[in-house]
Formats: sequence, C-alpha cells, structure tokens
Amino acid sequence: MIKSCSVEIDGQGLYVETGRVAKQASGSAVVTFGETVVLVTAVSTDEVREGIDFLPLTVEYQEMSYAGGRIPGNFFRRDMGRPSEKEILTSRLIDRPLRPLFPDNYHFETQVIATVLSTDRENDADVLAMLGASVALEVSDIPFQGPIAGVRVGRIGGKFVINPTLSQQTECDINLIVAGNRAGIVMVEGGAHFVTESEIVEAIFYAQEAIGPMLDMQGELKRAVGKPKRVILPEPIEEELVQRVEEKATPLLCEVIVTADKRERQIRRKEALEKVLAELINTFPEKEAQIKDKFYELEKRLVRRMVLEEGKRIDGRAFTEVRPIDCVVGVLPRVHGSALFTRGETQAMVLTTLGTELDEQRIESIYGDQFRSFIFHYNFPPYSVGEARRLTGPGRREIGHGALARRALLPVMPEKEQFDYCVRVVSEILESNGSSSMASVCGGSLSLMDAGVPIKDAVAGVAMGLMSNGDKVAVLTDIIGDEDHYGDMDFKVTGTRDGITALQMDIKIDGLSKEILSRALEQAREARLHILEKMNKTISKPRQQISEYAPVVTTIEIKPEKIRVLIGPGGKTIRNICNETGARVEVDDSGKVYIAAPDKESSEMAIKMINEIAQEAEVGKLYMGRVTKIMDFGAFVEIFPGTDGLIHISQLDRGRVNKVSDILKEGDEVLVKVLDVDQNGKIRLSRKAALSERLDDV
Repeated sequence: MIKSCSVEIDGQGLYVETGRVAKQASGSAVVTFGETVVLVTAVSTDEVREGIDFLPLTVEYQEMSYAGGRIPGNFFRRDMGRPSEKEILTSRLIDRPLRPLFPDNYHFETQVIATVLSTDRENDADVLAMLGASVALEVSDIPFQGPIAGVRVGRIGGKFVINPTLSQQTECDINLIVAGNRAGIVMVEGGAHFVTESEIVEAIFYAQEAIGPMLDMQGELKRAVGKPKRVILPEPIEEELVQRVEEKATPLLCEVIVTADKRERQIRRKEALEKVLAELINTFPEKEAQIKDKFYELEKRLVRRMVLEEGKRIDGRAFTEVRPIDCVVGVLPRVHGSALFTRGETQAMVLTTLGTELDEQRIESIYGDQFRSFIFHYNFPPYSVGEARRLTGPGRREIGHGALARRALLPVMPEKEQFDYCVRVVSEILESNGSSSMASVCGGSLSLMDAGVPIKDAVAGVAMGLMSNGDKVAVLTDIIGDEDHYGDMDFKVTGTRDGITALQMDIKIDGLSKEILSRALEQAREARLHILEKMNKTISKPRQQISEYAPVVTTIEIKPEKIRVLIGPGGKTIRNICNETGARVEVDDSGKVYIAAPDKESSEMAIKMINEIAQEAEVGKLYMGRVTKIMDFGAFVEIFPGTDGLIHISQLDRGRVNKVSDILKEGDEVLVKVLDVDQNGKIRLSRKAALSERLDDV
C-alpha cells in the first residue's frame, strides 16, 4: 500500500512516501524536500547473531554521483570504494539517535541504507536521510522504539531558520543539527561563531518545536501502513543467579569503583570478575555470559548510586572539577608546530604542518568540488588504551572526532588573505581515559600557536556527563571513560573566552529539560575558562615567526598574457625555475603565481626569475637583447624571455644602413632602447638610440 504525507517547513513542503519502491525491505521511505530526494531502507534478519551482547546495527549513507549530474572520476566510472568523509559523518549522525531506541536484547543483524537519488545543491540531504531512517523503521516490523526526527537550525541576522539552504549556511552564526523524539532532545551536533550558552539553548529548543509535526506525520504513516512489530521477549532472569552475583560481587566492586587510577581499576575489575566466576560457575554451569552481564550491570548501579546518593565520583573529584592539566609546546624539533596536552589520564600530542595551496585537500561531492585549506586528522592507536590490535586506516570514530575538532577550531583560523598557507593538524592520542577529542581541540589550539598560525584566540573543549534517577540529577564536568559508559549523556562543548564554537551531544535517556541543558552548558563554560587559563600560561598568543623549517609561501601576480611565457613550451620554463630554486611554483588562470620555497633565499630567487620573465618593457629603458629573426625591413629582438620587439632598419645605426644583415645576424646580442609600446603591446626598439645614449654617458 502506497502512503504519503507532508509537512511544511518555513513555507516549503517536505514529502514522505512509503510503499512504492524497495518493497522487499523490512521498511522503506522516500523523502523529498525541494528537488533533493533520498531513499532510505531498513532490513533486519530473521536469525539472531549468536555470541554478541550488543546491537548489530549498521547505518550507511551514500551520495550517488548521478544525483548531482556527475560521472565518477575513477577508472571504472562507478560509485565505489571507501565512503567520503561527508558520507561517513552523516552515517554516524543517523546512527547516534537511532541506536538507543532498540531493545537491549535485540541481536538481529540490522541495516539502514540511505541513498541520495537527487540533489538540487541547495537542500542538504543529511537531515532528510535521518527522517527517512526513522520512517523506514517505524513502518517495518523491526521493534524500533521511535519515532525520531532531525532538523538543521541556523541563525542568520539574529533570526532562526529551519533547514537553511547550503548557501544560507555560510551566513549562519549558529548551525546545529538537532534530533528528538516525543520525550525531548536526543542528539545535537554543530558549530557556532562565539555565541553564548543561552543562545545555544534557544536554538536547540526552537528546533524541537519544528520536530513535533514530523513525529506526528510518522505516527500517521505507521497507523496507515505499519507492520506489526516483532515480539522480543526479555531474557529470562534467574533470580538466584542475580542474588548470588550481588552477594559475591558487591564488596569487590565497591573497592573497584573508588580506584582512581584507570589501569589499576581495570586490573581490580578483572580480578573481581574472575573471583565471582570461579565461585559461581559450578553452581550455574553454562551461565558464564549471564554472570558477566549481571556483574557489569551491578557495577553500573553501584557507580550511579555512589554519584547520585553519596555525591562521589570514581576518581574522587567534585562534580565541577576538571582533572589536572599539563601543557607543553615545541615538544618536537623539526615539525612546524607541536604541543603535548595532558588532562588526567588523557594525553594528546598534536602536530601542525604548514603547506601551500598545492597541498589543499580536494573534496569531490554531488554538491560540487571544494578545496579545504584547514585539515584536522585524529589518530587513536591501540596502545592509548593499553591494547594490542591490528593497525588499520581511520575508522568512523576517528573521522568523527577529527571533524569535531576541526569544527571547533575553524572559527579562529585566519582568512586566506591574511595567512596564505594550507594548515594540517594531526592529533596523536597517546593515552585515553575520556574526552580525547576535547584534548585534541586544546592541543590543536596550542600547536597552531606554536606554529605561528595567527589564530584569533585560544580554543578549549570539555566533555560533560549526566547521571539521573527521578529527581536526583548530577551534571559531571570533564568525564572519564567509565562515567561516559555508565552515564546518561555525553556532551562535548568547545569555545573561546568569547563563546561557543562547536558542540556534540548524545543522550541515552528520554528527554532533556531546558534547566539541565542550561546547567550543563554553564558548568562547561566555567570549565572551559579554567582550561584556557592553564593553556594561556603556556602560550597565550601565536608566535611572531613561523618555523624555519616551514615553507616560505609567497603570492605574486603577473598579467594573464604572460602565463604562457612563464609556463614555457611543455612547461619547460616553469620547471626550470623549480629545478634551479627548489621552490614549487604554480600559476592560475588569473595570473596569480603561488611560490612555496624551502627557505627565504630560494623564495627570493624564484620571485626574481619570475619577475624577469613576466616583466613589461618600459619606454626609454635600455635592454640587452638577442636577435631572433632578420627581415628586409628590420630585426626582431627578444629583450627578455617571451617578449620581443622590432628594430626598424632606420633605427639600426646612426648612419645609413642598406642591408640589415650588414649590422646584425640571428643570435647576436644587441643593446636596444625601447622607443614605444603601442596599445596592442607591440614594442618599437632602437639600436641607434641606445648607442647614442651610451656615447652621451661617456
């Protein structure tokens, strides 16, 4: 059965249809906004995936080249290979609000695929894909406890806009994606330009109002065409097993959860679990997995009770206290900028490299090609958490953390006219116990200053947590890994002294009140100012000079008609400049020449050679040229590479000249004076005038 519904967003219709296409999937939906169309499907297998204790959910978002009227540039001309950064980030964006809304014991392989079929290059497909994912799950038999919906909220000139276009987003000082359900907000992701905490709260709850009609629309679709949901019975609880685990494990875990050192806590937890298993496995054979589950559930309850009832944290800090901070810059000798940022048991070494426009990252997408001059990469090696595993390329988490750190720092980066370098920042996580992405932001700010990048201000970040039980609520500043794992919220906030630059929030409970959100943001602001104070004691402003090992980047302009001369036949001239100076030289169609040299001397040499090639003939000036062609009426002389003029036979000598070849031959060097340059660029030269001027000088 085909069913469609629509809602209006700022005067534009958003349409959802289900039942027409992809009918073999468990559920499907086509979402249309403007001329952007997204197909989303959801499929869940009939067989339980054995031996796992997590939800095997995968979300894939893919932008097909045909959607933007493009043909892929690879050899096979297919949409294939590794997903783009945008596709990975959007997949994560959809996954995060969906994942908490499945039953805890749902272990059926589940896949959600969002495919962009068409784009008008104005309306972004990400929030449409999120809505479509919820619709596909709602109308399917999958026991999804939705619905959810997401919108982008922007602010332009002080006015909020729902789902701003791509061109409008460039004007926004707030740009957030907000997902919510009937209970409230479940996820926030986005950036801002130094806005206050109250403005962020206002934006989030403005978005929540826009989400309501989308939830109502999904309810209508589900009532009309929704399939009966699968019945997932709760796992049978063996009361005696639970009781025995609690008896044996409680005294052991009470010692574990007050162990401040992460490594020591892990060792004690492992020893406690082994002891409980040894004592109970004979009584409950073949129940090892259940014993472990109840052990970890008990630890979670004990941690939450300690926080909410006793007001204590695992590492003994106050709720608003930030872990000890240590900052060092210039930690490596040859890199262009470096910093080591340590907060508690989380440590990031962040390195900055300066490059040229030639190093910019080219990003191909259905929305058109872009070049990115600020790049941030985040690496999370296994040793950072005491593990040994195979090294692979960056996963979705690493790409997501790198994107968050880049978004946090982007508002303070200098304009290209002020600093004509490509900047790459890499965060190497050396040790991790929570908030490694925020350590990357802090270390990135320090490293940029150490590299001499003229950023507008220092940026710091902190991760906030939440534990709640009825009326009891604890907002935790600078959470560690276990507090994130056992808590109800992970809320990362970054900014300068003047305001917020980025935030990311995931909530595991139903809804978040405005009061708690405001409280969390205010605690984050206080923590951010504290961290900035520590950072500024190490380095408070960018260094005046960039590293001596950084390339010297210079931009000069030549006339467009000189581009051909600079490049030379087959690129010979420009290659010769590069070979002789060691510089990298590139020229664009407007005549702008980019020079990246290893040092100042090399840069100056390259500039001199380019200026000589691209110079303009000056009337009245003497030049030593080379005869390139003899004609009956005169001789053509190249006065500098690519530029020649004519010496008329009457201007060859002070006396009468019968034949040009009596005075000059091809290849001769001759001193000439520029008499005139006409409007077409033709140059009139004189050997006679040059000789007279030389005699006058004598």
